[in-house]
Amino acid sequence: MEDPDYYHDQYSPQRVEIPPLKPLLTAVKLSLKETFFSDDPLRRFKNRPASKKAILGLQYFFTILEWAPRYNLGYLKSDLIAGVTIASLAVPQGISYATLANMPPIIGIYMSFVPPLVYAILGTSRHIAIGPTVASLVLLANTLSEEVSPTENPELYLQMALTSTFFAGIFQACLGFLRLGFVVDFLSHATIMGFMGGVAITVSLQQLKALLGITHFTRIRKSDVVSVLVSVFTQLHEWKWEPAVLGCGSVLFLFLAKNFSMKRPSLFWLSALAPLFCVIVGSLLVYLTHADQKHNIRAIGHLQEGLNPVTVSDFHTVFKSRHLATSIKAGLICGIIALAEGIACGKSFAALENYHIDGSKEMIAFGLMNIIGSCTSCPVASGT
Repeated sequence: MEDPDYYHDQYSPQRVEIPPLKPLLTAVKLSLKETFFSDDPLRRFKNRPASKKAILGLQYFFTILEWAPRYNLGYLKSDLIAGVTIASLAVPQGISYATLANMPPIIGIYMSFVPPLVYAILGTSRHIAIGPTVASLVLLANTLSEEVSPTENPELYLQMALTSTFFAGIFQACLGFLRLGFVVDFLSHATIMGFMGGVAITVSLQQLKALLGITHFTRIRKSDVVSVLVSVFTQLHEWKWEPAVLGCGSVLFLFLAKNFSMKRPSLFWLSALAPLFCVIVGSLLVYLTHADQKHNIRAIGHLQEGLNPVTVSDFHTVFKSRHLATSIKAGLICGIIALAEGIACGKSFAALENYHIDGSKEMIAFGLMNIIGSCTSCPVASGT
């Protein structure tokens, strides 16, 4: 016969002792440790010889030293295709974004060279693409244009943009060294998706200028939806069909190539090379038909040859001018936006591929990337 006291003792509530109160300083110390050092970064250095500590320290700050020795050569083919795809997108995208920010087109190509190299050495995301982004560049342009006209004084305008990037990098790196990467955890999935959707809308609207061949676009230097649409539909007399046909044809080809590759996975390379194909064919059409002279299609013109020129000396011009405060303000604002944009993209890719990114390391990587980039003709860059 079953004993009823057995079940009573098994499921009856158990008394739990309340832990003793800790001194205030001890409680604060433990809270700060849990907040800023939850991953215990010094754990790997405990009870290790000095040589091993040096190697682990280099691997902690230069993540390429950690993943490169373990790289699987089986991924090389896919990585090469991904690199070609990103490179084919970087040229038209960089030129377009630099033009949107009232900067020389070559600046957009410069931004696709140095910052990605720095991030590859320091960053923790496996899928993010580094380069110019429309949100941070348009915001930078709007802030600086209130102080200096990019058409009347383009040299000073570019110097201020590079100085702002320098301060943005310092701000981002300081956030990382102060172990504030935990702030990334407060970026919810809904926030990330909303931000990325907003950026996509901004990019699409800003491309209407080139797509329709409009010369006067958002005269009041605003990039919000209402201002852009008002500018587009109040300039109906400037609409031109030639760039619209060329642009829409390229978009249609990219769309068909993507869908065809999805239906035939063996032809995945078609979607990867489609952007580069559009660039080559579009350039040949403009060159052979002299469309820039006869058919209202704007050509970029001559691009400066060579690698990124060093621009450290440009800082001195801004430092001793009255525009320093504006450059610092623009740098801080764009630094926050670039971090949010890059880390949001990194987190979304990490969630899809089931791996973790270190928020503090990402802040350090973005900061050093923009500090070095500002010294090599690269305005503020982020991840997409």
